[in-house]
Amino acid sequence: MRVVIESPAGARVKLKYAPDLGGFVLSRPLVLGVSYPFDWGFVPGTAAPDGDPVDAMVLLDVPTYPGVIIPCRALALLQVEQNAKDGGRQRNDRIIVEPVVARRSPGEVADHVKQELEQFFLSATLFEGKDVEILGWDDARAADALVERSRCTR
Repeated sequence: MRVVIESPAGARVKLKYAPDLGGFVLSRPLVLGVSYPFDWGFVPGTAAPDGDPVDAMVLLDVPTYPGVIIPCRALALLQVEQNAKDGGRQRNDRIIVEPVVARRSPGEVADHVKQELEQFFLSATLFEGKDVEILGWDDARAADALVERSRCTR
């Protein structure tokens, strides 16, 4: 799978790709003291339950740039539920991936990194009214299955 980077590691703002503009727009600043721990992006050609492409966190020890496309392999799936834009609750799972060409590859997500990522996602949405709830973790196969289920057919 390929991941398009929106917000690189270290960014203190959430950037979002705007297809109608063909570029990236400022979505919002993150909470004070919070920055992206790794590159954050999406899997193009997919549509998650929230209508946006499937979200992806790329475990890479250096930041890239918005718009960079990285061939990746799945490591894990973080299962998340949050308030839906039109009311009610909806799933907004995030896949955790690594670059196929990673030289210093973790190969898996350590338990402490999973806990830190959970806290990052809770903190990053603190004042957004999303009421994010972490449901748990699943493996690379579940992440790949989410991407396949979410593929847009055209």
